[in-house]
Amino acid sequence: MEAMKYSDTVFSVSLAPEQVVAEVHANTVNLPERTVRQHVEYALDHPIGAGPIEEAVRPGEKVCILISDVTRRWQQPSTYLPVLIERLNRAGIPDRDILILCATGTHRRQTEEEHISLVGEDLYRRIRFIDHQCDDKEHLTYMGTSSRGTPVWLNSYAMACDKLILTGGVVYHFLAGYGGGRKSIVPGIAGRETINTNHNNALNKGLGSGSNPRVCNGNMGADNPFHSDLVECASFAKPAYLLNVIVNDDYQIVGAFAGDWQKAHAAAAQVVEQLDGVAIPRRTPLVVASAGGFPKDINLYQTSKTLANALAATAPGGTMILLSQCREGFGDPDCEAQICNYTSMEEREKALRADFSIGGFVGFLFAETAEHYHLILVTDLPSERFVNTRIQIARTLDEALALAAQHNGGSLAGVETTLMPHGGSTFPLPQA
Repeated sequence: MEAMKYSDTVFSVSLAPEQVVAEVHANTVNLPERTVRQHVEYALDHPIGAGPIEEAVRPGEKVCILISDVTRRWQQPSTYLPVLIERLNRAGIPDRDILILCATGTHRRQTEEEHISLVGEDLYRRIRFIDHQCDDKEHLTYMGTSSRGTPVWLNSYAMACDKLILTGGVVYHFLAGYGGGRKSIVPGIAGRETINTNHNNALNKGLGSGSNPRVCNGNMGADNPFHSDLVECASFAKPAYLLNVIVNDDYQIVGAFAGDWQKAHAAAAQVVEQLDGVAIPRRTPLVVASAGGFPKDINLYQTSKTLANALAATAPGGTMILLSQCREGFGDPDCEAQICNYTSMEEREKALRADFSIGGFVGFLFAETAEHYHLILVTDLPSERFVNTRIQIARTLDEALALAAQHNGGSLAGVETTLMPHGGSTFPLPQA
């Protein structure tokens, strides 16, 4: 059995091999081997659901390109933006008619150094670059209200342009199903009220009803209200084109997709599922999942990906052990507050509904999971920070397995188990 990474070290798994039903590893998918430039040029030459980008824009039009911020720098926009802008230049859109708008959502304003790291020195000097600010009401435009009641306020600089091009990376997302695509608009360039109202779709209607289980990894169906509302809100902006990339476990770009903002994004999501959606025979009573070692287990906030993936593999009422050192603590003040500052799930939920944030929802999800499953966290975080939750803390995997045995009649002998050594990036798909 494969050892489980924990920060810069590993733990061996002290279980009998015959009780391990599945070890979850990324699939081998034969994708074309190309440079980033070749991937992007191929995508632009073979658009999905749309004509060539040269037909989507006309000389004299102002074009706004949305890019992700430094928290998504793994997308490497500095490698694909030059190709996209070359094509725009060739289509008769000079640099002076292009705006690069960083879709920061609720994140902070960035430094000049961070701007340069995102687009490269050359493009930074050539093209106007601004950060979206969700609380800058002077530069937000009201576009309408979605059928779910989300008031859609979007960045005025973007809305003043003739054409909007979305860029970014597509990965599994524990609320939206998949990242990328429409998320460049909401939360990317939306006002805080829009973001909070949309994100409340992660919760069921009515206080005390908790999170919606259909708001989850891999679900971009109509039954995911978080995603459905995102799409409706984004449609108010009438995006003209999309260029999204996908990456492997080492964050190397292995594919690009261009064209219609929904169809090209859906095609990218399909390949992400082929790469990281891993079939397992069934959910099991015990799941052991590593976030993947440092830096994937740098804080608890980042470990939300591992939690969401492990949930998909755990049988109802089962036990999950998550390995995440969290050398930088909780990683988000709202996440920490949800776990530490409330003594009941009702209090947590009331606070989250009043002022929704992704960090707050992550903290809520950890606490809520421990209400329905036995959740054991192998971490360096102080155990006293979790006394208001049912989360159990262990320092080693063996200690965690001993705790798990207590939840399984005193012994783990014969207890079916799923091992997830790459828990932060692989998503189990139970076949039964």
